[in-house]
Amino acid sequence: MASSMFKPIGTNSGGVSAEGDNKFDAFYKDLKETEKRDAVLTPKQQIDRLLRPGASYANLNPFEVLHVDPRTPIEEIKKKFRRMSILVHPDKNQDDSERAQKAFDEVTKAWRCLENESTRQKCLDIVEEAEAIVAKRIEDRKKQLKREGKDTQVNEDDPENLKRAVYVQTMKLFADMERKRRQQEVRDQEERKRKRDLEIEEEEQRKAEREWQKNFEESRVDRVNSWKDFQKGKSAKKFKGFKPPKHKAEARD
Repeated sequence: MASSMFKPIGTNSGGVSAEGDNKFDAFYKDLKETEKRDAVLTPKQQIDRLLRPGASYANLNPFEVLHVDPRTPIEEIKKKFRRMSILVHPDKNQDDSERAQKAFDEVTKAWRCLENESTRQKCLDIVEEAEAIVAKRIEDRKKQLKREGKDTQVNEDDPENLKRAVYVQTMKLFADMERKRRQQEVRDQEERKRKRDLEIEEEEQRKAEREWQKNFEESRVDRVNSWKDFQKGKSAKKFKGFKPPKHKAEARD
């Protein structure tokens, strides 16, 4: 079977291009060769490993960053973190301190994730899910080959190819998790902004109501006095006082 049945991150459901698959193969091969030399890697080589092109995907997996098996006991992971953090520490790499700081940040972030039992278990669950997905694909493929009367041997029967398939699927799941995290972060920001805008709008409304009430109260006396003045003026118009009739003189012959 062609190894492209296991799609690297970023490929669509339509399949993997030969160019993309070859690039990933080269990246994976280089990564594994680096890991074999991990015990004797120099600080510069560790920094290069953590900052190589495409490493941003691999670095989503904290086990990959610290180069430990997912089922390694936490005390051993801690020892590995200490050794690696010393190697890439900016103070130990002053001639390349900027890149060293970035590598150190990646190592520290991975350890912070794994030292917490809850987040470490979530990462382990992702690895186990990837293993289960790959195993199911292999099983389904073998059944299909058997139905077709073909040899049921598949590429992943080779341990190295199986390891690669699990690595690819694990990286994809971590990338999916990161994408969902970022999407949720955007939604949370939008929700916080919506609530804040609503709070501002309600506060403006309350302010306007308080201002109206204040103006209403302050103008109450003027309104009352105006009404009284109006009433007085109305009464004065109606009753102008008693005026006796004028006496008309009698005409005499």
